[in-house]
Amino acid sequence: MEKKSSNNEFSLRIISRNTNAPIFLIISFATIFCMIYVNTIVSDLSEITGLRRYNISDLPQTIFTVELRDHDHHEDAKQVLVTSLTPTQVHDDDDSEVPDSLILPKNLTTRDQRILWFRRKLPESELLNSNELTREFHSRVLEFLNQGCGIQFFMTWFSPAKTFGNRELLAMETLFKSHPQGCLMIISRTMDSKRGYGILKPVMDRGFRVLTVTPDIPFLLKNTPAEAWLNEMRKGNKDPGFIPFPQNLSNLIRLALLYKYGGVYLDTDFIVLKDFSSLRNTIATQSENSNTKQWTRLNNAVLIFDIKHPLLYDFMEEFALTFNGNKWGFNGPYLVSRVVERVGSNPGYNLTIVPPKAFYPANWIEIRKFLKQPGNETESAWVERKVKELNDGGTFAVHIWNSRIRDSKIEEGSVLAKLISDHCIICKNIYT
Repeated sequence: MEKKSSNNEFSLRIISRNTNAPIFLIISFATIFCMIYVNTIVSDLSEITGLRRYNISDLPQTIFTVELRDHDHHEDAKQVLVTSLTPTQVHDDDDSEVPDSLILPKNLTTRDQRILWFRRKLPESELLNSNELTREFHSRVLEFLNQGCGIQFFMTWFSPAKTFGNRELLAMETLFKSHPQGCLMIISRTMDSKRGYGILKPVMDRGFRVLTVTPDIPFLLKNTPAEAWLNEMRKGNKDPGFIPFPQNLSNLIRLALLYKYGGVYLDTDFIVLKDFSSLRNTIATQSENSNTKQWTRLNNAVLIFDIKHPLLYDFMEEFALTFNGNKWGFNGPYLVSRVVERVGSNPGYNLTIVPPKAFYPANWIEIRKFLKQPGNETESAWVERKVKELNDGGTFAVHIWNSRIRDSKIEEGSVLAKLISDHCIICKNIYT
């Protein structure tokens, strides 16, 4: 507001010295009006993109035409007001690169050591508490969803912003290629920052709707079965386990998000191939019995549910009652498997369990074959068959198990390279 006021006073001083110049007077008033109008648009943009923490007027602004032909659903172009960030501005950040203090050291091997350490570290962490910023969470989400989203997606990111890399951006591109009218919310303290905005800007510049928002964990878990679990954790009375606490917290937060808002939760390492709009109250099989085709394990990396679906309540209840931070997957894939096996067939749940090919056509061992460049004609033929099978069959998205292959390169001509090329928008840095 101070900047706008000083601009207005400057314009009025010019006018006062040129009272005999009516043409100049008209131009000056027009300039003032345009300044106010652009300021209003920029203010609206800051609400949409999640930059409410910063004075967006400090950032250079540009109005330009964005071509939306890339994703086939829009042949027209539209004007979008965007904010350009220089590298200095993007990296001149608050705490977007600071890992959360609740990640335990590896040398804490006993339950009592972990509880004591966790209790001492709790005051240093904002993760489990509400503050001025997190209390805006609900209003920011509702304001974002009121844009008329065709479908709403949630992702979580508890790592530093700088680790949100090329593969995560390519995953976002494929999501919007199949869902150009969708809205994506990235629930993250670190990405809700100038650096985070700079990372996501290439996607948002093309008119796609993305909100990065710092979560309010107490609000999300209020009036859910996990509220009591949170209270015990905040008191330092429970063993957080040696598995990184944010990883287990993400398993819970995705359930609470869908319970309160409904929609699609998706991990950041999916290559999306098809529209999800035909799916409702759906969970995917990770593995099945090769003879009976009955599922043997489900996975929570993708969840599609109506708001307040009773199975989400059951999942959160199981999380709170059986939480174990020392077993990988216990609070995630194994949890949803346990609960669905017990109550999934209840009347009124209307649960759909899709086969592995829908989201997990390759496990974390098989996915490495999807990275490799074919070395001969036989391998090239296999790649072409596999790509066609995934694109034309019943596969909605491919989970690439990035935690297992992060250090491996996607090679040119491989299955993953071809799938990404078919479904990306900006299509930069595929072979990384």
